[in-house]
Amino acid sequence: MVDAPSPGTLRAGRYAVIGVLGSGSQAETLDAVDKRDGRAVAIKRFQVRGAKSWKDVELAEREARVLATLDHPNLPVYVEHFEEAGALYLVMEKIEGEALSALRRRKGTLALADIARFLRDADSVLAYLHSRKPPLIHRDIKPGNVIRRGDGSFAFVDFGSVRDQLKPEGGSTVVGTFGYMAPEQFQGRALPGSDVYAVGATALSLVTGREPEDLPHRGLGIDVPAALGRGAEPWLVRVLSAMLEPDPDKRATRVPSLDSERGSARPAQQRTAGRADWRAVGATIAGLAEAELRAVDLSREHRHQLRDEGRRLRKELKEQLRDQTRRARREARSYRAARRYGISRRRRGLGPAAPLLMSVVALALTLARVANFGLFRVLLPTLLFSLSWVFGRPARRAAHRCMEVGLAGDRGLQSALEAVRGRLFSIDVEGEAAFDAPETETSGPTPPRRTRVADETGQSPVEFEDEDEKWQEDPRGRSERR
Repeated sequence: MVDAPSPGTLRAGRYAVIGVLGSGSQAETLDAVDKRDGRAVAIKRFQVRGAKSWKDVELAEREARVLATLDHPNLPVYVEHFEEAGALYLVMEKIEGEALSALRRRKGTLALADIARFLRDADSVLAYLHSRKPPLIHRDIKPGNVIRRGDGSFAFVDFGSVRDQLKPEGGSTVVGTFGYMAPEQFQGRALPGSDVYAVGATALSLVTGREPEDLPHRGLGIDVPAALGRGAEPWLVRVLSAMLEPDPDKRATRVPSLDSERGSARPAQQRTAGRADWRAVGATIAGLAEAELRAVDLSREHRHQLRDEGRRLRKELKEQLRDQTRRARREARSYRAARRYGISRRRRGLGPAAPLLMSVVALALTLARVANFGLFRVLLPTLLFSLSWVFGRPARRAAHRCMEVGLAGDRGLQSALEAVRGRLFSIDVEGEAAFDAPETETSGPTPPRRTRVADETGQSPVEFEDEDEKWQEDPRGRSERR
């Protein structure tokens, strides 16, 4: 059992509990007075310590957090929430009036003028909730969660089902009350149109005095004309049929206008007072303004993304152009050196002995590779592996190390052999060999040479000098060396 607070008081005596307004499976609502300012409040108590699961506690905290952000004349006014004696308390201003469930039990049905007022107030509340970011979906609108005030207006209470809470065995999460739930809610999907369906089912229940599941059905939907009878007002049949469409894609996304057809249910004094519900109009205008601001923000974000992408591509292109230009510069320098510093075999005195000398070096490198293979990859590893029976793991590691040294040496010898072979076959028939070393000292400094290389984009070629390695970016985004 949960420890009860001090008799008749809560929050260190601030709230005096008068009685119980109602109770449910998760919480009970207390009738109390705030001694600080003398106003009547309704306190919803959630038994945290005795909760069946942590989901119930999470729903209670979520209801308090959501209610604290709401500000609408047809919604409860949040005061505070606190935890005391193992229970969570949500304090709201008390809405004076009578729940529609009790009103239906007492009177049976409501007049058409009251139904029209209920639909207009519901449209204003849903436009406010669904225009928030993200949209808030009540998910449990029914006669028990709607209170009719003394002035004839309707207030919507109990936001304990703003998220999934009921989980039937073997099925997906279901939210709401059977009979007032849209068909998609049985699949665990709740849309803004689901609240529209619940408002329509509540209005139909108030007109007929019966629960929605007891009314005539056609397929998966309620047969609204058969439920209302032949003498029903055409506007009411049209509005409720649009709201109770079982297909969410065909259902009205908000409460249809009640003045678009003849026979509007607006009372005479309201028809003379004005043709529009200014609260709903204000909420609609605010929603349109917010949508326009959101579109502007998205456009600005797309511009920033395109600008960043353009900068990234330009940087990549510049890097590629720089790399290609440097490669072309090195190739051009090697080509010029080969042509400028070509050495004759008669001047170097090599004569016909050059191919023989290169062949001897190649043979020596080949023998070195064979010796390296036999020593470091066969003989020493075999010996060390044999000694591993005595010395264990150190001998095996030494054997592996010898093999690695032999492999590295073999790669080095192979590179040298390929270089010698390249030198051997580069000697042409006229006795010229392309060595990098100059044959004689040049007289005086050699003037810098420019090489023109076209970039990939087809723009003007890039010029560079051998002695200058500096790069500069021109105003058009291309890179060039002066």
